Amino acid sequence: MKLSIIMPVYNEVNYFKEIISKVCSVDIGDIKKEIIIIESNSTDGTRDLVRKYENIPGFKIIYEESPAGKGHAVRNGLKIATGDILLIQDADLEYDPNEYPILLKPIIEGKAKFVLGSRHLNSGWAYRKFTHDFPMAFICNTGTKIFDFFFNCLYGVNLTDPMTMFKVFSRECLKDIEFKSDYFDLDEEIVAKFIKKGYIPIEVPVSYNSRSFSEGKKVIFHREAIKNIIAVIKYRFVD
Repeated sequence: MKLSIIMPVYNEVNYFKEIISKVCSVDIGDIKKEIIIIESNSTDGTRDLVRKYENIPGFKIIYEESPAGKGHAVRNGLKIATGDILLIQDADLEYDPNEYPILLKPIIEGKAKFVLGSRHLNSGWAYRKFTHDFPMAFICNTGTKIFDFFFNCLYGVNLTDPMTMFKVFSRECLKDIEFKSDYFDLDEEIVAKFIKKGYIPIEVPVSYNSRSFSEGKKVIFHREAIKNIIAVIKYRFVD
């Protein structure tokens, strides 16, 4: 069995070496790792760090000519992934690769085809704690909970964290699906389309070390809020 780890990378010079080390070292038993890095022409020296992995077995590198959004990068990675199981991993330290085993377990044991790593199951709703920007953390947390409620009502599910980055799924979930989102709305598109195919995700609790916008968080709040709402409505009623 093989796990394809899809890692979009853009301007993460402060975190890339540590996160890639964690991904490489995490023990997932007999499962092989295929690490796919999609580098979106960073301007801070990250691309030079990525180049060091070009000829290392188990790595595949995609170099994009310009940043076109996280969703665009993930879609490019999915196109060349060959794993039986696929996992999305951001190139920062908000999510911990050491939790791969608990994310993979339901799929390996045949209990699920689709798993979400929920930030809420352990920490409740206030999971973002921006040290120097409490008002923004409160706005993001409150907005996310309202959005989660809206998603659950529209799709008839009871998920605590449909927007989590930690999405793990069997290859068969991708059959006859074409993803189109270029930004963070890909998170909603993946969950929406899998649910419509009958793949209701199992959620497992994961830790979450939130970083603030001053620390490199790339979400453009007003843009992503609008795109996420549009995606949830659109993919509920459009195949």
